[in-house]
Amino acid sequence: MQSVRVPPIKQPGDLILAKLHVWANEFFLQVPNIAAAAVFLLLAWGLARTAAWGVRKLLSRRERIDLGELLASIAFGLIMLLALMVAAAILFPSVKPADILATLGIGSVAIGFAFKDILQNLFAGLLLLTRRPFRRGDEIAVKDYEGTVEHIESRATLIRTYDGRRVIIPNADIYTGVVVVNTAFATRRDEADFGIGYNDDLAGAMTFVTDTIRRIDGVETEPGPEVIAVEFRDGDVRLRARWWTRSARSEAAHIRSRVVEAILQAFRAHGVDLPFPTQIVLLHDRSGQNEDDRSEQRLRSS
Repeated sequence: MQSVRVPPIKQPGDLILAKLHVWANEFFLQVPNIAAAAVFLLLAWGLARTAAWGVRKLLSRRERIDLGELLASIAFGLIMLLALMVAAAILFPSVKPADILATLGIGSVAIGFAFKDILQNLFAGLLLLTRRPFRRGDEIAVKDYEGTVEHIESRATLIRTYDGRRVIIPNADIYTGVVVVNTAFATRRDEADFGIGYNDDLAGAMTFVTDTIRRIDGVETEPGPEVIAVEFRDGDVRLRARWWTRSARSEAAHIRSRVVEAILQAFRAHGVDLPFPTQIVLLHDRSGQNEDDRSEQRLRSS
């Protein structure tokens, strides 16, 4: 009877060593591909940096610094993404670029839902930088915030408020919301209300207040200042002084202070008192004496 040879049972250590040996052989076989992919990625990184620099430089010459930063980042990212796809094809020859694109197409749907807000702010920022409703240095008001635009990023717009705080507002909120650009034009109109008594010369007061405002440094001569009557009130007639200044808030605020001070001085110089609210208080005597005599029970004070 012929004997059957049974192969010796390998120990676990032998199996591990054999597996490591196979991996090592596969690694050394892939060394040329790894080196080629690394060199390609290095060259692609240099190309991406150069392209980003060129985009940034071109747009900075046209005073589109924020747009240049955003487009440079997008160009760098796209070039590196394509480079990674080519490097993957070099490392794994069996993987075709079409398969990678198909995988990215399926995954982009999930990525789009996961990063919906980020992509929305990115596109809104791109539209803001392209259409330029405002730019760096403009003074804007968005919702409850007002200040100077510092930077327009891919996700948000940075505003420095007048009291020295930084507000970060998502670009989508700015693009779809109401934004007041205070420095969109070189000049803007400011106004201040004040009252004048019914017995004073209304037309004369309007004339000398207008002349007073016109002489203040910083008030625009064209269009010139004016004073109009607004309404009747309980103790006076309300007048409104209007004038034009430079759009910057710091300048407008200081000129407004000088206008208010000049109006007060002009009223004093012309002998016109600015009326103030008065109040009549009636006191009823309940002591029992002369209770029916109303003339003695009422005391008028202001």
